[in-house]
Amino acid sequence: MAHNDSNASDRREFLRHSSAWMGAGVLAANASSCAATGAAATTASAGRFHADSELRIALVGCGGRGTGAAMQALSTEGPVRLVAMADAFSDRLDSSLAALAEEIPERVDVPAERRFVGFDAYERAMALDVDVVVLATPPGFRPIHFEHAIASGKHVFMEKPVAVDAPGVRRVLAAAREATEKNLKVGVGLQRHHDPRYHATIERIRSGAIGDVRLLRCYWNGVRPWVRAREASWNEMTYQMRNWYYFNWLCGDHIVEQHIHNLDVCNWIMRGHPVAATGMGGRQDRDNPDQGEIFDHHSVEFTYADGTTMLSQCRQIKGCWNSVSEHATGTEGSADVSGARITGVGGWEWQYDGETPNPYQVEHDDLFAAIRSDTPYNEGENGAIATMTAIFGRMATYSGKRLLFDDALASELVLAPDRFGWDQTPRSVPDAEGRYAIPMPGTTLAL
Repeated sequence: MAHNDSNASDRREFLRHSSAWMGAGVLAANASSCAATGAAATTASAGRFHADSELRIALVGCGGRGTGAAMQALSTEGPVRLVAMADAFSDRLDSSLAALAEEIPERVDVPAERRFVGFDAYERAMALDVDVVVLATPPGFRPIHFEHAIASGKHVFMEKPVAVDAPGVRRVLAAAREATEKNLKVGVGLQRHHDPRYHATIERIRSGAIGDVRLLRCYWNGVRPWVRAREASWNEMTYQMRNWYYFNWLCGDHIVEQHIHNLDVCNWIMRGHPVAATGMGGRQDRDNPDQGEIFDHHSVEFTYADGTTMLSQCRQIKGCWNSVSEHATGTEGSADVSGARITGVGGWEWQYDGETPNPYQVEHDDLFAAIRSDTPYNEGENGAIATMTAIFGRMATYSGKRLLFDDALASELVLAPDRFGWDQTPRSVPDAEGRYAIPMPGTTLAL
């Protein structure tokens, strides 16, 4: 299937309204305010469900995160049943189904005729009588899967990030707008928005507990993930799909795939996205061809419209300082946002001591409650802007240029192949020594 860009008029419309969205609360601190981006149109789905209605789920993307998301969806209140599954690989689908059926067999009903494999598996799953689609494939597929789900009239939970390039972000923004018009509910896997520790801390920051925010810092510094050795029977498409984390058309680099969480929190504090970025990064530790084309470290300085700076780091190198956290410094104190702790001038401290439910479960609880109560609920736009913030950072580190957000969002650079299929060749292929071309600051195309 071709990965075509949104039309030019839609793109201009998005750019014209990008700042207005932020001021209007697209980056709202909770699910209900994220959802209230417009009046929901009445459709066949409106008011269809109630507390005793069974919600039928299709899972698209059966890896570890997809299996976890399906488990959380199946653990929500009220009757719910998994009735269809789709994945590019049959072994991933089979292992996911076995795990789910073992844990919660009474809510899993996926016979062989409702198990779909291949690049078009999502279409076949969504053609069934399902109410909610869980999208958890590698993020490069998220725009086309989300578009199709909304066009098919399905409620959606989709994992973050929601795209890997700017054309994909624009497609998600268009589909999110259509979801609101159709009164379809959309959840996005940025679970910190469903964590009461974050809500309590950010509410205090916004209320002036640390004065005017002057500096934000955020980190996702850890170690590199799995690598799957190339098998003789695999062609290049299969190899890259099996090692999706290391190829930008599938993953977006780890600044997009992981660090999006921390960048999203900073946007949440600031009620908007950065307007400028400059940064640097590279591959210090990734010296093997099996680690694809992505960097192993990024450091970006983002600037918000009011001049506030966000310093961002993400790194995957063993033996280094590790941290997954967000911090804010103001004129009257500082906040360890991820630690839910604030220290003010004079030495006073506040520490969150309330309930700590699992935010991965709460995000599904909130989505399914909104479906059953027919409450406006759409996290799609926030997910798209958070994703674009991370892509913006990658563009800055890869190019070595100072970039502006609106220029980045307008980029026409598409990372995916022209068509998806096992017989297709990705844009990035190895040389005679098996090595992939690595982005080079100063020469890599910025936009």
